[in-house]
Amino acid sequence: MDGVEHVFERMVHDHQDRLYALGYALTGNRHDAEEVAQDTLLRAYRALVRYPPERVRELKQRAWLHRIAVNVARNRYRRPGPRMVELNGSEQDAAPGPETRALQRIELDGVAAALACLPERYREAVVLRCVQDLSYAEAAEVLGQPVGTVKSNVHRGLRILRGENNERFDS
Repeated sequence: MDGVEHVFERMVHDHQDRLYALGYALTGNRHDAEEVAQDTLLRAYRALVRYPPERVRELKQRAWLHRIAVNVARNRYRRPGPRMVELNGSEQDAAPGPETRALQRIELDGVAAALACLPERYREAVVLRCVQDLSYAEAAEVLGQPVGTVKSNVHRGLRILRGENNERFDS
């Protein structure tokens, strides 16, 4: 059990911020993003204690955790109709000044709002590739799709975000 505890502790340290960012990009809401990250880590821990040690050693943690997080977001936050997006958070950072923080928050919230309006298949592909910086192969593995499908969904999602041919890609 000590080996799993150590692996999990390292996993949390290495991936918690990225999982939160992924959750935020997928849900558009800070509270939901925290829930996605926590749920992902809880599910990962439960899986790790059941895995044989050789499987734990061979695990591609980044892709594995992203796949869990995408599934958590799909299962817990799939809602019919428009998505609820948090447009102004209440968290305060001590480092930058108030004007800088406000501009950063507006920019981040604008990106999250735009991503939240994308159809799910495009949003997931764009977030994994462009926000989380996964390779197309890693994103394909996370989503359980062929690489070509991921490339197409990223391309179409980015076109929608740029305002190009929206009517053609809505679904």
